[in-house]
Amino acid sequence: MNPTEARQLPLALRWPPRQRFEHFRSAPGNAPALAAVQALALGTQGPWVLLSGPSGSGKTHLLVAACQAAQAAGRRAQYLDAARLRADAGALRALGGAELLALDDVQVLAGHAEAEHALFDLYNRLRAEGSSLLLASALPLSALVLGLPDLRSRLGACMQAALSALDESARRALVQEWAAARGIDLEPAVLDWLFARAARDLRSLHELFERIDRAALAGRRRITIPFLRALLAAHDGAAAS
Repeated sequence: MNPTEARQLPLALRWPPRQRFEHFRSAPGNAPALAAVQALALGTQGPWVLLSGPSGSGKTHLLVAACQAAQAAGRRAQYLDAARLRADAGALRALGGAELLALDDVQVLAGHAEAEHALFDLYNRLRAEGSSLLLASALPLSALVLGLPDLRSRLGACMQAALSALDESARRALVQEWAAARGIDLEPAVLDWLFARAARDLRSLHELFERIDRAALAGRRRITIPFLRALLAAHDGAAAS
């Protein structure tokens, strides 16, 4: 493939395939937030959105899904983690060129004067350009310690959408759904053992399930507790080496 062909590859190929709206599993009460993000992705005349919620509630999933949906609708979209820009206010201020900008982890900018001013300027410019802004924060706006009142005012104009994480029973049901789709029967005791050790967020949980499935297929093994114990021990040993 020559460089020209590489530049012409569809941007959608760069996005994680499972971080789409159809793969989002929403906790009860998250429907208004999901609808608002979907509308923003498609460029309808809805408000900009500030998502907040704990780890595992799906904030990053929705930001990436919005970018994928926007691109599928013919809009330019960009996802960025604010943590990478906190120390570079100039880069944050200069963001642009997309019809949808999804900015994750904005809580890391709170309390940093230059970063707050850069986000304020970015907000105003995107509004003037007619672009859309989708934000995510681990903390709600009311809990962000912002030194710039004008930035708080701008963020307060966004729809405030608090996300709840799936509880354990819902996550267990989801893993069973993944397993059933591949013809795998997971016994309750196996799920008990797995959930006592697995990360709570769905992205990590799905990555772990994929690793388990690949190892079981390669070894033609049933997924049992001894199998999981050996697999995770081997992974932990490789990570530590």
